[in-house]
Amino acid sequence: MPQLGSFTLLLGLALSVYAFVAGLFAIVRNDDRLSETARRAGIAVFLAVTAASALLVYAAFTNDFSVDYIRQHSNRALPGAYKFAALWSGQEGSLLFWCWLLATYGLILRLRHKVDTRLVAHASVVISAVQIFFLLLVNFAAHPFALGTGTIPADGNGLNPLLQYPEMVIHPPMLYLGYVGMTVPFCFALAALIMKYPGEKWIHITRRWTMVGWLFLTCGIFLGSYWAYKVLGWGGWWGWDPVENASLLPWLTGTAFLHSVMMQEKRGMMKMWNMWLIFSTFLLAIFGTFLTRSGVVSSVHAFAESDIGPYFVWFLALTFATCAFFFWRNRSHLESEHKLESLVSRESSFLFNNVLLLVATFAVLWGTLFPVLSEWVTGHKVTVGPPFFNKVNIPIALFLLLLTALGPLLAWRKTSAESIRKNFMVPAIIAVAVAVALAAGGMKPWVDISYFYALMTIMLSVLVAATIGSEFIRGGLVIARHNSSNVFHGMYLLTRRNTRRYGGYIVHLGVIVTMIGFAGVAFYQNTEQELSFGDKMSIGPYTLVCRSYTQDDKPNYSSEWAILDIFKNGKQIDTMYPEQRFYKASGQPATIVANRSTIMEDLYLVYTGKNPENGRPIIKAHLNPLVWWIWAGAHLILVGTIIALIPNMQAKSRKQSPPDKPRSLSDDVAERRAPVEAGTD
Repeated sequence: MPQLGSFTLLLGLALSVYAFVAGLFAIVRNDDRLSETARRAGIAVFLAVTAASALLVYAAFTNDFSVDYIRQHSNRALPGAYKFAALWSGQEGSLLFWCWLLATYGLILRLRHKVDTRLVAHASVVISAVQIFFLLLVNFAAHPFALGTGTIPADGNGLNPLLQYPEMVIHPPMLYLGYVGMTVPFCFALAALIMKYPGEKWIHITRRWTMVGWLFLTCGIFLGSYWAYKVLGWGGWWGWDPVENASLLPWLTGTAFLHSVMMQEKRGMMKMWNMWLIFSTFLLAIFGTFLTRSGVVSSVHAFAESDIGPYFVWFLALTFATCAFFFWRNRSHLESEHKLESLVSRESSFLFNNVLLLVATFAVLWGTLFPVLSEWVTGHKVTVGPPFFNKVNIPIALFLLLLTALGPLLAWRKTSAESIRKNFMVPAIIAVAVAVALAAGGMKPWVDISYFYALMTIMLSVLVAATIGSEFIRGGLVIARHNSSNVFHGMYLLTRRNTRRYGGYIVHLGVIVTMIGFAGVAFYQNTEQELSFGDKMSIGPYTLVCRSYTQDDKPNYSSEWAILDIFKNGKQIDTMYPEQRFYKASGQPATIVANRSTIMEDLYLVYTGKNPENGRPIIKAHLNPLVWWIWAGAHLILVGTIIALIPNMQAKSRKQSPPDKPRSLSDDVAERRAPVEAGTD
């Protein structure tokens, strides 16, 4: 079986080389038959890599410990879901999984070749080049079917305990779908630049592919945060870890592109900017993979240190040089058709939005690489921690919230002061009123800077919600009035008629809900105490009473946990069971957090072990306000993105009048105006 797996990987590499070389010659010679063979070879790559991936999964399920990768990342007692997840739990398997996802995206691209045959042919050559790089890695640098040395063991070392959690069956695939998905818009952008593609069709294709990759990347980031919150047991969901930052970098530039692309589509502006945003997003996705695998940074999320880092450095350098060469050669093709006419316009809001997102990208990149750079320059590694990232990025996030509130109120080209005053006055009054009420209720921004940031976050989030809500309500009322329906049906039709715009508004609502959850960090509490039977500990309004401790033994792990009765204001409301496990195959412990989550706060309990001096168990309790809002916001973001990907529903050009009621001229005029007043950009 390992020999067959190795053969399929070599076959996939050979087919990728053929797809690249034949596709290149077909473009140069304008040979349609040769181009078709290259396309079919690219499709066959998918079949070969799929076979290799299936064989590695089969080896995990059949406990084939002759394969060194299976020996290191699986064991007989491992549950089936985690045997399947072993495919991406280690260096070699995850690179194979990357190859498979890339081959899958390539398959979809090539099956949709009739969208634009020439453009897809160019993009197919680019994606084949990327595929060659990753197939070279799994064939010669990180081979997943390498055989172990010595006697085949009776059992494997088992999966890392931190990965034996349901979210980890979903989180890496989602993150990889986002990382790899950014390859496709990169391929279309580079292809369009090389061939000086006329018109804006390529940017429409690129935008939709970027939205798909951005959707998966967003889902992967939030699942990773949820995993960190539930598994690592430190009470937080984001620690500015280097690998966390690596996933955030392409997300930031991808977000910038999805905003600024509208300027190219509507006004023919920022073409060079958008091209480099796409290039940067792809390069940062590869850079994130390099950080995870090279060992240059230390992270609980990273793979073990390996020698494949230089391969990624050379690939990044070659890719950047290729992009720079064709950009310099064909830059005249990317000249803007219009100039910025006013600082108070929709264009300027997108421009400022992009600048802030890129400043945040640079800050995160600088802080992530600073330990490496400081060691190169001074010989001493200086670590940059969360205080630096928070100090820089919180003000940027607040400015972005303000722009998110202003954006829907601004018109293209130029917006009058009277229009801003009219549309902005009511939302601003609501936001200020909420801020005053919160300050009066005890959130005193003058006491601590973190309270100030929390108050500003909530105030600006309310401002965004009010402006977006007014957009939905006004448009919904217009459609409801002319369709004789209610406002909710009107808002539904409004969204269906322009899914991109109003789906984007829902994404923005998701962002502000998440930001409200972030604001809760200012009010986190924690305490730690040894608890014997009957002992009590208090945190906030809660009192924890230790009922007992117990133990269990299962094939994959042994465990011990506490049974704690939870009281609030003197009344028992729950019983919680924080647990600690010891995995037998790997010999490693793992924490299973007990978490009671409500819309207002999380009571988060960790069983940290026993005091070695007296054998008394230790419980750490966290009270984390508003965490529920983070996950609720994530769901809204995903729903909004999916809506934005759905094609628009065409509005009926004429409303059908009842037979007994003749249509008037005013009815026709009103209907012609309705789509303009509601549901259009």
